[in-house]
Amino acid sequence: MSINLDIRLRKANKIYYEGETISGVIQIACSSEIKHDGVVLSLEGLVNLTISNKNVGIFEALYNSVKPITLLNQQVDLTPSGKLPAGMTQIPFELPLICAKEPKVLYETYHGVFVNITYMLKCEVKRSFLAKSVVKTQQFIIQYCPSSPPEKKTEVSFSISPETLQKTAKERISIPRFLITGVLDSTESCLTQPFTGCLTVHHTEVPIKSIEIQLVRVETCGCAEGYARDATEIQNIQIADGNVCPKIAIPIYMTFPRLFTCPTLITKNFKVEFEVNLVVIFGDDYLVTENFQILLNRTA
Repeated sequence: MSINLDIRLRKANKIYYEGETISGVIQIACSSEIKHDGVVLSLEGLVNLTISNKNVGIFEALYNSVKPITLLNQQVDLTPSGKLPAGMTQIPFELPLICAKEPKVLYETYHGVFVNITYMLKCEVKRSFLAKSVVKTQQFIIQYCPSSPPEKKTEVSFSISPETLQKTAKERISIPRFLITGVLDSTESCLTQPFTGCLTVHHTEVPIKSIEIQLVRVETCGCAEGYARDATEIQNIQIADGNVCPKIAIPIYMTFPRLFTCPTLITKNFKVEFEVNLVVIFGDDYLVTENFQILLNRTA
């Protein structure tokens, strides 16, 4: 005797907005008639917070703040106990996507290292203790409704040289002479649009080995009693390989990966922020990094 259980959503892309109704059908295929103790569908949305190993034992005050935050928690009985006929049985369902209690908002789906925001449907065909219950889960995605874009984006110019580095006067003497300038089209970016700009190498005493753009997530878990802040790399893109020709503009172009990024999020229990590092590696493996804080949003 076999039971195949599946959850089919109406939306093929599985993307929903707060306030919408998630709907679909539960499909149960049986090779023969079976008894069951009911079919139950659960809807769950959670923010899971963890503390990195380097902070364990240091921030005992964070114990309560790293508990999972429940955004959705609903359960409906689709059918009472009885029998399922042989063949395919389809049970339709509809559930509202509304966060009824604090924080009274559904955050965007996000898969990080120390912060994870997930939404899931779970269907269970309950059976007696002599027979194993059948369970199926289905993740779906919550996104913010696109907002209006800013009227005008502000360009950000930058210049990198030994004088701009956070070094002592004695340390600057040993640093090779170089000058790199550039401009970022904006540090406020839409998740569905590329992060763009350009840079120019004016001169350098030591040949350049590589120029890279690094996207970094900065996740903070904590509360008023204390917090743990960790930065981890999401992706690294090489925009120049080998020594580049001087005074030629090199384009900066980076797309944001889905699920691993979300609109910049700041709450009382956690934060999800993002930064971009411009990394210049010289031929002698000397490395120079310029950091830019960026604000991510979702605009139309």
